[in-house]
Amino acid sequence: MMKFRFRRQGADPQREKLKQELFAFNKTVEHGFPNQPSALAFDPELRIMAIGTRSGAVKIYGAPGVEFTGLHREMATVTQMHFLPGQGRLLTLLDDSSLHLWEIVHHNGCAHLEEALSFQLPSRLGFDGASGPPTLAHVTVVLLVAAGNMAALGTEGGSVFFLDVPTLMLIEGQTLGPDEVLRSLPDDYRCGKALGPVEALQGHLRDPTKILIGYSRGLLVIWNQAAQCADRVFLGNQQLESLCWERSGSTLVSSHSDGSYAVWSADAGSSPVVQPAVATMPYGPFPCKAINKILWRNCESGGHFIIFSGGMPRASYGDRHCVSVLRADTLVTLDFTSRIIDFFTVHSTRPEDEFDEPQALAVLLEEELVVLDLQMPGWPVVPAPYLAPLHSSAITCSAHVANVPAKLWARIVSAGEQQSPQPASSAPSWPITGGRNLAQEPSQRGLLLTGHEDGTVRFWDASGVALRPLYKLSTAGLFQTDCEHADSLAQATEDDWPPFRKVGCFDPYSDDPRLGVQKVALCKYTAQMVVAGTAGQVLVLELSDVPSEQAVSVASVDLLQDREGFTWKGHERLSPRTGPLPWPAGFQPRALVQCLPPAAVTAVTLHTEWGLVAFGTSHGFGLFDYQRRSPVLARCTLHPNDSLAMEGPLSRVKSLKKSLRQSFRRIRKSRVSGKKRAANTNSKLQEANAQLAEQACPHDVEMTPVQRRIEPRSADDSLSGVVRCLYFADTFLRDAHHGPTMWAGTNSGSVFAYALEVPAAGPGGEKRPERAVEAVLGKEVQLMHRAPVVAVAVLDGRGRPLPEPYEASQDLAQAPDMQGGHAVLIASEEQFKVFTLPKVSAKTKFKLTAHEGCRVRKVALATFASVACEDYAETCLACLTNLGDVHIFSVPGLRPQAHYSCIRKEDISGIASCVFTRHGQGFYLISPSEFERFSLSARNITEPLCSLDISWPRAAAHSSYRLQESPKLSPANGTPGIVLAPQSCAGSPNPVRSKGADTPELPEATLSPMSIDSATSADTTLDTTGDVTVEDVKDFLGSREGLAPEPDGVPFPSSAEETEKNLRNLVEDEARACAILIK
Repeated sequence: MMKFRFRRQGADPQREKLKQELFAFNKTVEHGFPNQPSALAFDPELRIMAIGTRSGAVKIYGAPGVEFTGLHREMATVTQMHFLPGQGRLLTLLDDSSLHLWEIVHHNGCAHLEEALSFQLPSRLGFDGASGPPTLAHVTVVLLVAAGNMAALGTEGGSVFFLDVPTLMLIEGQTLGPDEVLRSLPDDYRCGKALGPVEALQGHLRDPTKILIGYSRGLLVIWNQAAQCADRVFLGNQQLESLCWERSGSTLVSSHSDGSYAVWSADAGSSPVVQPAVATMPYGPFPCKAINKILWRNCESGGHFIIFSGGMPRASYGDRHCVSVLRADTLVTLDFTSRIIDFFTVHSTRPEDEFDEPQALAVLLEEELVVLDLQMPGWPVVPAPYLAPLHSSAITCSAHVANVPAKLWARIVSAGEQQSPQPASSAPSWPITGGRNLAQEPSQRGLLLTGHEDGTVRFWDASGVALRPLYKLSTAGLFQTDCEHADSLAQATEDDWPPFRKVGCFDPYSDDPRLGVQKVALCKYTAQMVVAGTAGQVLVLELSDVPSEQAVSVASVDLLQDREGFTWKGHERLSPRTGPLPWPAGFQPRALVQCLPPAAVTAVTLHTEWGLVAFGTSHGFGLFDYQRRSPVLARCTLHPNDSLAMEGPLSRVKSLKKSLRQSFRRIRKSRVSGKKRAANTNSKLQEANAQLAEQACPHDVEMTPVQRRIEPRSADDSLSGVVRCLYFADTFLRDAHHGPTMWAGTNSGSVFAYALEVPAAGPGGEKRPERAVEAVLGKEVQLMHRAPVVAVAVLDGRGRPLPEPYEASQDLAQAPDMQGGHAVLIASEEQFKVFTLPKVSAKTKFKLTAHEGCRVRKVALATFASVACEDYAETCLACLTNLGDVHIFSVPGLRPQAHYSCIRKEDISGIASCVFTRHGQGFYLISPSEFERFSLSARNITEPLCSLDISWPRAAAHSSYRLQESPKLSPANGTPGIVLAPQSCAGSPNPVRSKGADTPELPEATLSPMSIDSATSADTTLDTTGDVTVEDVKDFLGSREGLAPEPDGVPFPSSAEETEKNLRNLVEDEARACAILIK
């Protein structure tokens, strides 16, 4: 008897090489506003801005497309940041009193941000020769002096330390203690309480030897660093909050905790100044909150700007977040909707200039960045080309549209410009313009659509690194809400004191939760779109270039089909307005379909060539002909036990007792079925299987992965009737003739396929005749395990997905193969399965849950272009699981191609918000205000590629190598230190070769693949799949011995002496806390 052993086919080297040319995972850029900002800085010479966050992230922004990102090793809050002007270096202070020096360095023409040095001030420091107790050394304020070569550190104990910035080392013998300052004070002021912490430090623009020191008690001292003495003393008695030194040095302004500010004259002799020249409480006389920060800026045209935050009347407006701008008799109170972090003015900082001449005011808030133009009348808001708050209203859904035609793009941009209060020609320019964007102009335009809780849909330019807002569509105007009453109240209080001016677009409060947008679909060829909401409203809109006034037709579709025994307990439907309504230029509603019961819409799809829109809820699905304004189909998908579907998302009547009862029933049922299965198993068959397993040699047979046993889901599970996906296709359903079809997948694993009779359109693109569309049920598929159907797609005879409406008819895409047999791909939460059409017989499948133990959450068909060959591309299936992993499968063979870890499995909201693009990229929310962009394609990558013109002393060029002197040697979050290969301008890693025995570098082959998690996500650990060790490099160098030089003439180390020298250098590199490149 012959024994046959079957061996699984091994990996094909050619196919593995092709996979590397097609697939590569990269997290490329973070779009949106940084989560939980905590610090702000601006370089007036380079025109770049930095934002620090509570999670230790540092983000630097310049012109659109110029972005740098870094992450501190410590998960600590960035409290202060200071640019070394013109040098591209940034000094950061964390809340643990550690200082960090960051540098923007260039590799191969592209710049990136890396940490050069770090310094930790000891917790308690004494003075040289001082007999008193040591002072507390918690750093409260930092000031850069002497062109950034020295930093003054004010501490909680009242001392001022001086730090050499290029080396981040304390300068001995220059520490200024409170005792030295007390000697310069009168006896009556010296007695009593201590000076308190150092609250503010200010430098003189024209005399760097003078420093203005402000203590919490209210004392102000002009300290002469060269003479080591106090030049002037100002005896204030109010608790100090902030200081500002006027440009000429003759005037000081201080703000205090009682809501007042004082102006002091610095030219009144050498005796101590007791009273300020001017003291005022702008919003008094009643108790006011503290003025946290104050700026003084003078102008050549006369008058000066006084800009301060806080100071509002405590009883009436203590909860307001305000920045006041005062010039002469003009006072404007800028009222924001989130907490103020910091602000700065863009003005002249050259010492030879006599006036500041402020151009713009930038205010960093907790939820947005607002920039005002101070040179234009009325101080208008400057539209931001990036850093727009994605979460101005909470994001509820998102969609991506690729390859947007130029004509539609221009129309959307035009509609967005008409929404701006200023015309585009006179709009103020963005003042943060540093750096150069080296990325090529995108070959195609991409739109990111986000639906929001307040009923708006926002259009974003997602073609490049900067996510630019284009247009905002609001659907609330179609319905009757309570917002009109609130607006009238707001208008009534505008003339009151203080003169509030509402600024910013962050508004987290929705007038009505039923307005929330749940699904969005856009046809890029006809400029028509569908917006579906929480209360069952489905809006069909069309883009118009001019404003109009028209009525909107309203139709209702009853999805219950008069089924008895069901009573809707959720929210009521929204009441539409009647009569002609004014609509601005942009997307204007043409039809409103109201689902009954008014449950949230769970799926929607649009086919503009047929004039049809399909929609689904937790009760069923419907089909609507928006050309004839008439319903075509309504199908109820409820199971008799689907009582939870009748309660709605906003209902509070869900029964905990019933939920527990159903859970115990499922557990009991699975145990009983398991016992029955075990009892009926033949014991002899078990013994035979065990003997066969012992005989099989693991060296000879490659075992297939063990499949997990998946229990079928009960048919009476709650919410089994939820419609998860809808799909239109021109394919074969009933016979050998193809035609329009509609597919619907539900939560219980059911797929309904309808054949549609759509009247043909007239010649010349005329509208189809007024004959009704008919829908006939053609097929019904029930998946065995009743897993929810996530997506349905039809593949043509070549195995490619069908084109979008109008793509093939307008020669915008290759026509589908209608000769060969079609197939339908049905993706459920547990498996992917391909059926032939029209017979609907199983062709191939892949059980993802059985193999990987995960469930499918998102699915998309994407085209992956090859890096090596421009004309070669493959269409594959990309799927995201509940574990945050991304899998790529071939189509229609369903063979696994790649597997990447993308999102943390604990990040449920990030997984739920993920959206794939058609060209192998994706977006997901890493915070309420930020999208992380990632790429699965080796060719299609969108990442920052930029440069910055910096000039700083070459003596400091080696400071990045001093990081080994830092007392902090542990890498970020316990992750082994890894040197990343420098990135070229093309976005791919450069091959790193050894440049001689003195400067060895790691070859690219020894670098393990790694994924850098978002700097603002909850887990900022660097995720590495392997680490570079000394043994790895030793093996690699040993394998290169005796080899000929590389083509560029640079030989690899071949001798044992060179190898040992390389190893010694590598050990030193591992001991050094390596700089981290985040591009």
